[in-house]
This record gives sequence, structure tokens and C-alpha cells, in this order.
Amino acid sequence: MIFDRKLVEGRLIRRYKRFLADVQLEGEVITAACPNTGSMLGCAEPGSRVWLSESDKAARKYRHTWEIVEVAGAKPVMVGINTGRPNALVAEAIASGAIPELAGYRTLRREVGYGEERSRVDILLESPRRKSCYVEVKNVTAAASRGVALFPDCVSERGSKHLRELMRLKSGGLRPVQVYCVQRGDVSEVRPADAIDPEYGRTLREAIAAGVEVLAYRASVTPSEIRIEERIPVRV
Repeated sequence: MIFDRKLVEGRLIRRYKRFLADVQLEGEVITAACPNTGSMLGCAEPGSRVWLSESDKAARKYRHTWEIVEVAGAKPVMVGINTGRPNALVAEAIASGAIPELAGYRTLRREVGYGEERSRVDILLESPRRKSCYVEVKNVTAAASRGVALFPDCVSERGSKHLRELMRLKSGGLRPVQVYCVQRGDVSEVRPADAIDPEYGRTLREAIAAGVEVLAYRASVTPSEIRIEERIPVRV
């Protein structure tokens, strides 16, 4: 996914009210939309370098949207924090053949209603004479030490609900798949964040035991492009 306009670089002053962030740009301080409902564990430190997209729509209250943060460390890494991006990233990767496990379907639809708990699946893949494939996508930004990515970064009742829905699909003879889109390049595996949300970890293990497929793909993040590049293991 190539950004259609050059991102604006700044320094994070603070993130607050979950959906807002004050950012120091060259010569001014602006308030940007923060499209991330999680805690943004390790990704919202004041003073961090950040990159914002900019809209020219006059009706928008906040013209800028926070897209990327540079997380400090022995080797700083750029992390994509916009949770509105992963569905498009994964759909693009499926279409290009970058996720071979999900290749070979004739059609791809997004945001399709399904399930007993009134969910909307992120991606539905369909083909004649193949089981329909329901793909839930989760954005992963948090990381522990030693290259371990964690999900979720806060209690996620919605995440557990989606896993329950996927288990029901499996029992109904369909193909359910959970995809973790890891928008940072410094990790080599994904694990459930049991210390943050033990219910999610329990439900994920139950889903895997029930036959739900679980994939994790790491993305390369730069201010010009975010691209899914490599599968990494999910360890539970």
C-alpha cells in the first residue's frame, strides 16, 4: 500500500481521549485524529517521531491522521498504528499472491455481515466448489522484549467475540482464518497477551484447538509505503 500523498513528519506531544493526539509540526502544534482504539502500548511516548496523513476535505474537523510512529530502541523501528489500514493491506496482499495460504479464490468481499453475534467479517473469499473463507484481520503494534509481538494491547471483548464466531463457522463446515497484520519489522513471532487479556488468550487457544486457522504476517513500514512481506509464527 503506497500512501497517495506524502506524509507529514512531526513530534508527538501527547495522545489523549483515545482518538486525539497533539503533534508538533514545523512552526505549529496541531491536533490529529488517532485511529486506534487500543492502549497503543509502547507506541505513544511523548517526543516520538510520528508521521501524519493530511486530508484536503474541508468538512473534516481534524485534517491530519496519525499513521506511523518511530519506537525508540537499540534500533528504532517504524510502527503502523492506524487500525483502518490492515484490512486493505491484507486484501491487497491476498490479491497479489503475497499470502499463499489464501490464494485461489475467485472473489474477495469486505465487511460482510455474518454470525450469531451480529459481526462483520473483514474479508470473505469465495469460489465455486470451495468452502467460503472468512478472514478476520487484527492489527498488531505492541511488542515485548526479544522480538515478541503481543495481541491485544488492551482487553478486547470484540476480539474474543470474533474468535467465537470463527469457531461457529468451522463447526458449520466453512473455512475461518484469523490473520494478525504485524505493522512493525522488529519482531519474529506473535503471542497472545495473556497478562493483559487472559480471556482472549484462552479463547484463541480454544479456537486453534477447534480448527480455526491462525496466520501472522509482518509488514515493512516506511513513510512512503506499508507492505506485507513475511509470515511469522503464532505461538500460544
